[in-house]
Amino acid sequence: MNHSTGSPQTDQLKGILVNLARHRDKRLFLKLYDHFAPRLKHYLIKQGATGEQSEEILQEAMLSVWKNCDRYDPGQSAVSTWIFRIARNQWIDYLRKNKPQLLASIDLYPEQTVDLPEYHADQKQLKAALDSLPANQTQLVFKAYYEGKSHREIANDLDIPLGSVKSGLRLAFRKLRSYMGGES
Repeated sequence: MNHSTGSPQTDQLKGILVNLARHRDKRLFLKLYDHFAPRLKHYLIKQGATGEQSEEILQEAMLSVWKNCDRYDPGQSAVSTWIFRIARNQWIDYLRKNKPQLLASIDLYPEQTVDLPEYHADQKQLKAALDSLPANQTQLVFKAYYEGKSHREIANDLDIPLGSVKSGLRLAFRKLRSYMGGES
Protein backbone atom coordinates (compact mmCIF):
# COMPACT_ATOMS: atom_id res chain seq x y z
CA MET A 1 0.00 0.00 0.00
CA ASN A 2 1.34 3.43 -0.91
CA HIS A 3 1.29 5.79 2.07
CA SER A 4 2.69 8.80 0.22
CA THR A 5 -0.70 9.98 -0.98
CA GLY A 6 -3.84 10.20 1.06
CA SER A 7 -7.48 10.27 0.06
CA PRO A 8 -8.57 12.82 -2.54
CA GLN A 9 -10.08 14.94 0.24
CA THR A 10 -6.86 14.76 2.28
CA ASP A 11 -4.80 15.74 -0.76
CA GLN A 12 -7.23 18.58 -1.50
CA LEU A 13 -7.01 19.93 2.07
CA LYS A 14 -3.23 19.70 1.93
CA GLY A 15 -3.23 21.68 -1.33
CA ILE A 16 -5.55 24.31 0.15
CA LEU A 17 -3.36 24.81 3.21
CA VAL A 18 -0.11 24.92 1.21
CA ASN A 19 -1.64 27.46 -1.19
CA LEU A 20 -3.05 29.47 1.72
CA ALA A 21 0.49 29.81 3.06
CA ARG A 22 1.73 30.97 -0.36
CA HIS A 23 -1.08 33.33 -1.33
CA ARG A 24 -2.96 34.27 1.87
CA ASP A 25 -6.22 33.95 -0.05
CA LYS A 26 -9.24 34.43 2.22
CA ARG A 27 -11.36 32.15 0.00
CA LEU A 28 -8.94 29.29 0.65
CA PHE A 29 -9.10 30.00 4.36
CA LEU A 30 -12.91 29.93 4.24
CA LYS A 31 -12.79 26.49 2.61
CA LEU A 32 -10.64 25.22 5.49
CA TYR A 33 -12.84 26.97 8.02
CA ASP A 34 -16.05 25.56 6.56
CA HIS A 35 -14.57 22.07 6.57
CA PHE A 36 -12.99 22.10 10.04
CA ALA A 37 -15.22 24.40 12.14
CA PRO A 38 -18.01 21.88 12.81
CA ARG A 39 -15.50 19.08 13.36
CA LEU A 40 -13.45 21.13 15.80
CA LYS A 41 -16.52 22.27 17.68
CA HIS A 42 -17.68 18.67 18.06
CA TYR A 43 -14.20 17.64 19.19
CA LEU A 44 -13.97 20.45 21.76
CA ILE A 45 -17.40 19.69 23.19
CA LYS A 46 -16.36 16.04 23.46
CA GLN A 47 -13.31 17.25 25.42
CA GLY A 48 -15.60 18.97 27.94
CA ALA A 49 -15.95 22.49 26.55
CA THR A 50 -19.34 24.17 26.66
CA GLY A 51 -20.87 25.41 23.43
CA GLU A 52 -19.67 28.95 24.14
CA GLN A 53 -16.18 27.78 25.12
CA SER A 54 -15.93 25.61 22.02
CA GLU A 55 -16.85 28.57 19.80
CA GLU A 56 -14.22 30.76 21.47
CA ILE A 57 -11.51 28.12 21.24
CA LEU A 58 -12.50 27.26 17.67
CA GLN A 59 -12.09 30.92 16.66
CA GLU A 60 -8.68 31.12 18.34
CA ALA A 61 -7.56 27.87 16.72
CA MET A 62 -8.60 28.94 13.23
CA LEU A 63 -6.98 32.35 13.73
CA SER A 64 -3.81 30.48 14.63
CA VAL A 65 -4.17 28.41 11.43
CA TRP A 66 -4.40 31.66 9.44
CA LYS A 67 -1.39 33.21 11.18
CA ASN A 68 0.79 30.09 11.13
CA CYS A 69 -0.20 28.32 7.92
CA ASP A 70 3.31 28.87 6.59
CA ARG A 71 4.60 26.61 9.38
CA TYR A 72 2.60 23.61 8.17
CA ASP A 73 4.87 20.88 6.80
CA PRO A 74 2.94 18.47 4.56
CA GLY A 75 5.67 15.88 5.05
CA GLN A 76 5.20 15.84 8.83
CA SER A 77 1.45 15.46 9.29
CA ALA A 78 -1.97 15.51 7.70
CA VAL A 79 -3.79 18.84 7.63
CA SER A 80 -6.42 17.48 10.02
CA THR A 81 -3.76 16.33 12.49
CA TRP A 82 -2.07 19.73 12.38
CA ILE A 83 -5.30 21.71 12.84
CA PHE A 84 -6.70 19.45 15.55
CA ARG A 85 -3.40 19.71 17.43
CA ILE A 86 -3.73 23.50 17.32
CA ALA A 87 -7.29 23.25 18.70
CA ARG A 88 -6.18 20.79 21.38
CA ASN A 89 -3.38 23.15 22.44
CA GLN A 90 -5.83 26.07 22.53
CA TRP A 91 -8.12 23.99 24.78
CA ILE A 92 -5.23 23.13 27.11
CA ASP A 93 -4.21 26.81 27.24
CA TYR A 94 -7.81 27.74 28.00
CA LEU A 95 -7.93 25.22 30.86
CA ARG A 96 -4.64 26.52 32.26
CA LYS A 97 -5.90 30.11 32.24
CA ASN A 98 -9.25 29.13 33.71
CA LYS A 99 -8.17 26.37 36.09
CA PRO A 100 -9.83 28.06 39.08
CA GLN A 101 -13.15 27.95 37.20
CA LEU A 102 -12.57 24.30 36.34
CA LEU A 103 -12.04 23.52 39.98
CA ALA A 104 -14.89 25.76 41.10
CA SER A 105 -17.26 23.01 40.04
CA ILE A 106 -15.85 20.94 42.92
CA ASP A 107 -17.75 23.30 45.19
CA LEU A 108 -21.01 22.35 43.48
CA TYR A 109 -20.97 18.91 45.04
CA PRO A 110 -23.02 19.02 48.21
CA GLU A 111 -20.97 18.70 51.33
CA GLN A 112 -21.55 15.67 53.41
CA THR A 113 -23.40 16.05 56.69
CA VAL A 114 -20.08 16.01 58.51
CA ASP A 115 -19.55 19.44 60.04
CA LEU A 116 -16.24 19.00 61.80
CA PRO A 117 -13.62 21.77 61.63
CA GLU A 118 -10.93 19.28 60.51
CA TYR A 119 -13.19 18.15 57.64
CA HIS A 120 -13.32 21.71 56.28
CA ALA A 121 -9.58 22.14 56.76
CA ASP A 122 -8.98 18.91 54.81
CA GLN A 123 -11.24 20.17 52.01
CA LYS A 124 -9.32 23.47 51.83
CA GLN A 125 -6.00 21.65 51.88
CA LEU A 126 -7.18 19.30 49.12
CA LYS A 127 -8.31 22.23 46.95
CA ALA A 128 -4.93 23.93 47.51
CA ALA A 129 -3.16 20.68 46.63
CA LEU A 130 -5.20 20.39 43.41
CA ASP A 131 -4.38 24.01 42.58
CA SER A 132 -0.67 23.16 42.87
CA LEU A 133 -0.84 20.49 40.15
CA PRO A 134 -0.07 21.18 36.49
CA ALA A 135 -3.26 21.76 34.47
CA ASN A 136 -3.08 18.43 32.63
CA GLN A 137 -2.81 16.48 35.91
CA THR A 138 -5.64 18.49 37.46
CA GLN A 139 -7.78 17.65 34.46
CA LEU A 140 -7.00 13.93 34.82
CA VAL A 141 -7.88 13.95 38.54
CA PHE A 142 -11.05 15.91 37.86
CA LYS A 143 -12.21 13.51 35.15
CA ALA A 144 -11.34 10.42 37.19
CA TYR A 145 -12.78 11.44 40.55
CA TYR A 146 -15.31 14.18 39.97
CA GLU A 147 -16.70 12.92 36.67
CA GLY A 148 -16.20 9.26 37.64
CA LYS A 149 -14.61 8.31 34.31
CA SER A 150 -12.47 5.24 33.76
CA HIS A 151 -8.89 5.57 32.56
CA ARG A 152 -9.96 4.44 29.08
CA GLU A 153 -12.80 6.98 28.97
CA ILE A 154 -10.38 9.72 29.97
CA ALA A 155 -7.92 8.64 27.27
CA ASN A 156 -10.72 8.73 24.70
CA ASP A 157 -12.04 12.10 25.93
CA LEU A 158 -8.63 13.75 25.82
CA ASP A 159 -7.40 11.83 22.78
CA ILE A 160 -4.25 10.71 24.58
CA PRO A 161 -2.74 7.26 25.11
CA LEU A 162 -4.07 5.17 27.98
CA GLY A 163 -0.54 4.94 29.41
CA SER A 164 -0.36 8.74 29.57
CA VAL A 165 -3.55 8.81 31.62
CA LYS A 166 -2.23 6.20 34.05
CA SER A 167 1.21 7.79 34.46
CA GLY A 168 -0.32 11.28 34.73
CA LEU A 169 -2.64 10.14 37.50
CA ARG A 170 0.20 8.33 39.24
CA LEU A 171 2.30 11.52 39.21
CA ALA A 172 -0.66 13.63 40.35
CA PHE A 173 -1.39 11.36 43.31
CA ARG A 174 2.26 11.25 44.31
CA LYS A 175 2.25 15.08 44.38
CA LEU A 176 -1.09 15.20 46.21
CA ARG A 177 0.11 12.74 48.87
CA SER A 178 3.26 14.76 49.36
CA TYR A 179 1.33 18.03 49.53
CA MET A 180 -1.16 16.58 52.02
CA GLY A 181 1.67 15.38 54.26
CA GLY A 182 1.51 11.71 53.35
CA GLU A 183 4.19 9.46 51.93
CA SER A 184 5.27 10.21 48.37
